[in-house]
Amino acid sequence: MPDKNLYSLFESRFPDDMTQTAFEGPDIARYSYADVHAASARIAYFLLQQGALPGDRVAVQVGKSVEAVILYLGCLRAGLVYLPLNTAYKAAEIEYFLTDASPALVVCDPASLESIRDIAATAGVKEVLTLDEAGKGSLMTGAVSFPGHFDTVVRTGDDLAAILYTSGTTGRSKGAMLTHNNLASNALSLHRAWHFEADDVLLHALPIFHVHGLFVALHCAFLNANKVIFLTRFDAKAVIENLPKATVFMGVPTFYVRLLAEATLTKDACRTMRLFTAGSAPLLEETFNAFSARTGHVILERYGMTEAGMITTNPYDGERKAGTVGFPLDNDVRIADEDGRILADGEIGILEIKGPNVFKGYWQMPEKTAAEFRPDGYFITGDMTQKGEDGYYRIVGRAKDLIISGGYNVYPKEIESFIDDMPGVAESAVVGRPDPDFGEAVVAFVVAADDDAGATLTAETVTAYIKEKLANFKVPKQVYIVEDLPRNTMGKVQKKLLRDRALADA
Repeated sequence: MPDKNLYSLFESRFPDDMTQTAFEGPDIARYSYADVHAASARIAYFLLQQGALPGDRVAVQVGKSVEAVILYLGCLRAGLVYLPLNTAYKAAEIEYFLTDASPALVVCDPASLESIRDIAATAGVKEVLTLDEAGKGSLMTGAVSFPGHFDTVVRTGDDLAAILYTSGTTGRSKGAMLTHNNLASNALSLHRAWHFEADDVLLHALPIFHVHGLFVALHCAFLNANKVIFLTRFDAKAVIENLPKATVFMGVPTFYVRLLAEATLTKDACRTMRLFTAGSAPLLEETFNAFSARTGHVILERYGMTEAGMITTNPYDGERKAGTVGFPLDNDVRIADEDGRILADGEIGILEIKGPNVFKGYWQMPEKTAAEFRPDGYFITGDMTQKGEDGYYRIVGRAKDLIISGGYNVYPKEIESFIDDMPGVAESAVVGRPDPDFGEAVVAFVVAADDDAGATLTAETVTAYIKEKLANFKVPKQVYIVEDLPRNTMGKVQKKLLRDRALADA
């Protein structure tokens, strides 16, 4: 059986001189490719020694560190399924993920060990290990005694490499199952489309618990054995200081807004750069034009999603148009109405895609998976799209009730379900409104219950309650206490009216 393990693909691209730098940065120790290869071997050995078997899930909620990246590579080498979790998730969210995914092992920050250990025990987890932002913890302590050579477990292309949870319209998150072939095909497509070369240097400031930072950015670098300047968090000043040492930078729109706020962002600071990309949320044309005028570089905007990685991209060679996401990568794409009728160019409809990058389905949700695919295998993205006369694709809206704040997907139903459970709340409705920094801000409209708890309900108490339950990026930036919610004749909440009110007030 030919080995399709994603790590084997990376290893085949590693440099002849393994002392070449893999990671360096102002807050980290330098790692060579030899260091990465040996450390991932030790971690692979250790994870299997802890009782995990190929195909088992490993849930990971840790801060950003090179060691966390190596943990991901170790999971690949051991044939385990990597399950990254946003570091902002709170206990109620973690409990759902562990119960749903049934991981064999969990790796968390030492500060979270006590609370996660109790949740993990109930979920049947074999062992909880720790890893902090400095790369220390029981994971590294346990792995250090194992050999630095490991025969990577053979995987088929259809075997799972990772599960990434996406928010759901019903409030229940869905685990998107990504195979080794899914990730490899998308990485190779991007590597080719964006002209990665042997002397490229990637400046990495993204989180590593989602597709953009972990798969898009790092996979492209690994395929060329490029050096990665690794920033443990986004800081505009630190990014600008390191730009002259780099050639490629990938960011979300919020990054570019904050970079433009720094006077030190100049053409000279960007003199070695060849590529800036933006994604995870729409890039405002104002930001696109301002960045070009200031730096002389035109941002390359692309479009993707958890279930398929990158789907379209503006051209590397050729015009990059503001407000567009370019052309399809190695996907078949079409635009259809809700009934699946294919629409003509110029018409707005729902983007449907098919290709080697499209995920295998949702973990333990066969009915949901079936509902999201057409009989001929096309996946229904839910994004309202238009193909212009110029051939460029434009994402013009969302069929699903989705908010994108700071590059993170937020489904109102999930937040509403927590607010509605709060004492003193009769019902709620959550919407997004435009925000110059985050793209969209979460706004909640809450109707107080006709009881003692409702009589004392305030915007502040709602915000405080949600902060205890959900990740910070899901916490409403503004809360309105209202007498009732506007409804149409069918009784459905008219969220457009709520969005209009939030926008007018903003």
